Amino acid sequence: MKKFLLTMVVVIMTTSIIITQTGCTEKPISKTSYYMDTICQITIYDMDGMGEENAESAIDSAFALCAEYESLISATRSESDIYKLNHAGGKAFTCDPRTVSLLKKALHYGELSGGAFDITLGKVAALWDFHDESPKVPSAEAVKEALVGVDYRAVKIDGDVVTLENPGAEITLGGIGKGYVADRAAEHLEDLGVTSAIVNFGGNIIAIGDKDGEPFQIGIEKPFTEQGEIIGSVEAADATVVTSGIYERGFEADGTYYHHILDVKTGWPVENDVVSVTLVGVKGTSADCDAMSTICLTLGVADGLDFIEDIDGVEALFVDQDGVITKTSGWDGVVEK
Repeated sequence: MKKFLLTMVVVIMTTSIIITQTGCTEKPISKTSYYMDTICQITIYDMDGMGEENAESAIDSAFALCAEYESLISATRSESDIYKLNHAGGKAFTCDPRTVSLLKKALHYGELSGGAFDITLGKVAALWDFHDESPKVPSAEAVKEALVGVDYRAVKIDGDVVTLENPGAEITLGGIGKGYVADRAAEHLEDLGVTSAIVNFGGNIIAIGDKDGEPFQIGIEKPFTEQGEIIGSVEAADATVVTSGIYERGFEADGTYYHHILDVKTGWPVENDVVSVTLVGVKGTSADCDAMSTICLTLGVADGLDFIEDIDGVEALFVDQDGVITKTSGWDGVVEK
């Protein structure tokens, strides 16, 4: 866990490169906390008369909301909707409407990706404990057995009633939950009067407004670097920037690198040419970009590029195994270094 926390600190430092203040004299207010297995940082810039105390209160309130959502969607907390659904033995379970909203979005991306994004991968994912200080490769037999429950189409929703029709399946929202909660936190901050801020939840970045009339500059991390190197930056104002990669969580065993992006068909880490992908979308779509980044990492560069080109309002930058950068046709604002 110590190694994981250090990695996430590096991610926060390298994926949120903010431009120097140009005219604002107020000191930014920033706080950091830990939710959904990641370090979460909120920084408020122009407080529009809020004052330091109110800005800190706004961040605390947003973090309290994060805790509330985590208690609903965590797969490991016994009080959560997802935990109870996973242990319902195939019986119908009434969920909080907020949980249902997230499940519907996740199932949408399961359908859109042809099953490449599948939230019923929970039992398989549990076999790969990337947080362990001494992670181990699961047995082929265990993976094969866990795969029996993988099929997002087994999740049925009727109003607020959810049924996991395959008792062997378990839901995990790790590929979309972080972005969803980040969206809700950003909305909450705006409701409290925040007009300029950065919400950074472990690589899911939301820019609220701009900074002194200029867009924020968000750095894009260079994969597999320990010193926080970046390959460039993208401008963001009222936008979300999501970077995901196979370098975020993984371990090496017997000369092979195993990462956390799992193939829903095999239960093993996907094998293709993509190392990382950065998506840029409008504010309020961090959950969508979260899911789509996982889809892109699963598909590879060529198919991932085609997938994003068909999505309105989203652009992408891919980095492949050789360090080659590929962008969608509408990508703009990156300064390569």
